[in-house]
Amino acid sequence: MATPQNPYYELYRRSSIGMALTDALDDLISEGRIAPQLAMKILNNFDKHVTEVLSEKVKANLTFKGNLDTYRFCDEVWTFLIKNVTFKFQQQGGNTPSVTTDKIKIVSCNSKRPGEA
Repeated sequence: MATPQNPYYELYRRSSIGMALTDALDDLISEGRIAPQLAMKILNNFDKHVTEVLSEKVKANLTFKGNLDTYRFCDEVWTFLIKNVTFKFQQQGGNTPSVTTDKIKIVSCNSKRPGEA
């Protein structure tokens, strides 16, 4: 969740690259090579830069269709659990490959930082 100290969501820390960064920082802390405060600054920087790069650089389009199983809205975060999902990727040249899965969880947060209009 975004906080006044870190106005960016911490969602991407649970991605594979975020988990690898967290594990590496934990190792460095346990070896006494960095302070925990430095690790928190690094994670806050990670949150900021991943959010900015994804919003500026990713231009792909995707549509999906499935059966909504559960949804909830808590602390300004939407969570959707969808079953029997088909994703269609829109690419240049008209090619639209698709992928199906039994279930997926989608977490959606406000794209504006706290205090932004």
